[in-house]
Amino acid sequence: MKLQVIFLGAPGSGKGTQASILSQELNLPHVDTGSILRAAVSEGTELGKIAKTFMENGQLVPADIVIGLIKERLLKSDCDKGFILDGFPRSTEQAEGLDVILKEISKEINAVINIEIPEDILVDRMAYRKTCANCGEKYNLKFHPPKDENLCDKCGGDLTQRSDDSKENAVRRIDTYKRETEPLINYYTNRGVIKNIDGDRAIDLIYADMKKELGL
Repeated sequence: MKLQVIFLGAPGSGKGTQASILSQELNLPHVDTGSILRAAVSEGTELGKIAKTFMENGQLVPADIVIGLIKERLLKSDCDKGFILDGFPRSTEQAEGLDVILKEISKEINAVINIEIPEDILVDRMAYRKTCANCGEKYNLKFHPPKDENLCDKCGGDLTQRSDDSKENAVRRIDTYKRETEPLINYYTNRGVIKNIDGDRAIDLIYADMKKELGL
């Protein structure tokens, strides 16, 4: 069976990490909206030019443009053996749009990984994270602290924190997720493809459970 899977999870859930590991092990395209937008703009495609206008003005790229870009990406030959969608769809409206393009290109979603973590843990994951400005190594001052909270253990570089990584912004982002994206859980549960995974564990344990749910 081709693995054509969607990853769901609130900000800070680690879904991107799990999707990336699965992509590398199975050699499947890890399709995320950020990468698609950047590639389309860089390649100067028609949809990329339209998206660039919105991005340069600090506006969200309209859903129909994003869906069009997703379709272009899924039509590339490396997706013939399967794909992993991360960060899309974000709403039932986008899911319905995805259904339309999947039907047009004769593909279908056969699994949806939903990584579940308590809200208070999610807030702490976002509010206490820091990244090395030099090598990109990631830390969390509460769960995975460096020896010096301002310096990277790996290379000694300065650790920085994103301006939007505060408790207030974390709560706001989670509220947005609950309002806009959580309805997708019911959407895909009704189709019998949802796989709920406990995300409040070590990365390797989450991954092993996820593979088991996928029959890998």
